[in-house]
Amino acid sequence: MECKPVILVVYVLSFWLPPTLECPNGEEKVSSNDGGWSSDSELSLTDEGPCNIDIWDKSLTYSQFIKQYAYSKPVILRGLSDNTKFQFLCSKANLLQDYGGRLVRLSTANTYSYRKVDVPFQEYVEHLLKPQSLDTLGSDTLYFFGDNNFTEWQSLFEHYQAPRYVLPYTSGAYSFGIAGPGTGVPFHWHGPGYSEVIYGRKRWFLYPPDKEPHFHPNHTTLSWVRDTYPSLPTEERPVECTIRPGEVLYFPDRWWHATLNLDTSVFISTFLG
Repeated sequence: MECKPVILVVYVLSFWLPPTLECPNGEEKVSSNDGGWSSDSELSLTDEGPCNIDIWDKSLTYSQFIKQYAYSKPVILRGLSDNTKFQFLCSKANLLQDYGGRLVRLSTANTYSYRKVDVPFQEYVEHLLKPQSLDTLGSDTLYFFGDNNFTEWQSLFEHYQAPRYVLPYTSGAYSFGIAGPGTGVPFHWHGPGYSEVIYGRKRWFLYPPDKEPHFHPNHTTLSWVRDTYPSLPTEERPVECTIRPGEVLYFPDRWWHATLNLDTSVFISTFLG
């Protein structure tokens, strides 16, 4: 069998969340199985929003996936693969033990990311991984992804079971992320792919290719949710849902999408190209 290259893209987002967005006492609690990442779970966001995306379990066949979703609309899949071991390896203690001393490259997190910063993974996790501030621009928010020696992370990714429904004539490239509450990727588009949550919760907002959303390329998803989302008329509302550990969201080619991490989250995407 021919071996195909796997591209690793990893990002961690940071910055502080203002007190007005802290989780009120008594609201929905986050699962204690957080891998050590959500010690400040009181700073998690509570608004998961509506979910208007189809959700399937193992009963979805490959033929149905291709006909109903692969080229037309997003879908959420549950229970298609068992990533229990990968989740264990992605705990905070395990990742710091195995990769803490390795240098990682950070990139700015707006639509046009140019600035690069190199820091040890342990320094980033212990000192920079914090909730997002509402007034922080994308150009001042750092992501940890790409520009690294991919072979250094191969021992981790060989334990990940990617979604088994692959589009014809494509192969997968991994993107791994760790992010604080309130962080997220602003609206953008690229080829099709999957995103799975390992720890925490991630809220997704999507629009089809012919329906470009209104957003500022250097503003965060958090500010868009606060300033733009509440006033959207019904016909301009996004396709959206919040996914949890073990759930995988598939998005088709060229669909606009933005994300908002409700907790400190660990997640992995599989880009199909």
